[in-house]
Amino acid sequence: MQRGSDRLNVHRDDEMKHELKGLLQSGHPTRVEEWHDPEPAADDDPEVSSGPVGGLGSPASLERVRLELARHLSRNSFPAKTNELARALRRSNAPGALIDAVADLPQANRYDTVQQLAEDLVRGT
Repeated sequence: MQRGSDRLNVHRDDEMKHELKGLLQSGHPTRVEEWHDPEPAADDDPEVSSGPVGGLGSPASLERVRLELARHLSRNSFPAKTNELARALRRSNAPGALIDAVADLPQANRYDTVQQLAEDLVRGT
């Protein structure tokens, strides 16, 4: 019984190489039908080249800041004080703006979760 999970045979591999040869060599789509080509980005699509963290006043900044913090801090980083979190961010090669923002928080603050830290960063307290 054929389950469909076996590897492709040699003939199918050669056929797929032949189909992709033009695309790989030319660097642009080679299909005649436009519906095969991926759509370009729309004018109102968000910029992704600048990274996940926008300015602290940007829309949805809490989610963006929390995402960036979670990328660089592990669960073992908490609970911690501000200076410990700044050191952990430096060790994980976090962006300088994020490290500076955490280092500027009051040193007496203690954080149990990434959410608490992100909320304080967005509020600027």
